[in-house]
Amino acid sequence: MNTNDTMIILLTGAGATAVTDLWAITRRRIFGMPLPNFGFVGRWIAQLARGRLRAQPIAGVPPVHGERVLGWTAHYVIGMAFALLLPLFWGREWIWHPTLPPALIVGLATAAAPLLVMQPGMGLRPTAAARLQSIFTHAMFGLGLYLAAKVFGSLTTGE
Repeated sequence: MNTNDTMIILLTGAGATAVTDLWAITRRRIFGMPLPNFGFVGRWIAQLARGRLRAQPIAGVPPVHGERVLGWTAHYVIGMAFALLLPLFWGREWIWHPTLPPALIVGLATAAAPLLVMQPGMGLRPTAAARLQSIFTHAMFGLGLYLAAKVFGSLTTGE
């Protein structure tokens, strides 16, 4: 991948992450569901940096200075990193001519990260409904990957 490809895919990941954030806001307004607490993510990351793989439960761990900024930054960096899976598995061509199925596959596959790593690491035991919501949110991330790639790719290529 060249610099232009990398920039498009990083913007695609950031755009897809923004789509999931818009979904969370919509979910809150329509269904009254709470917004994700990225401060807890930052707190967990700070615990990882201290060599603590698991915190039980994260809400009981003392707050860390800058945890919200750390959590939000990680949220977007992780989204950009996940976007790199698209050209890795579907080739550089996907960046310039994105299709929906690969984006949805990556989106759904990324649901494994919170379900298998982050939530257990933060001492959370999500309910079946929470697991289903995580899968749906990551499907929205996949849709966001596709939409963001279409937007950012077309801005660069003039299509």
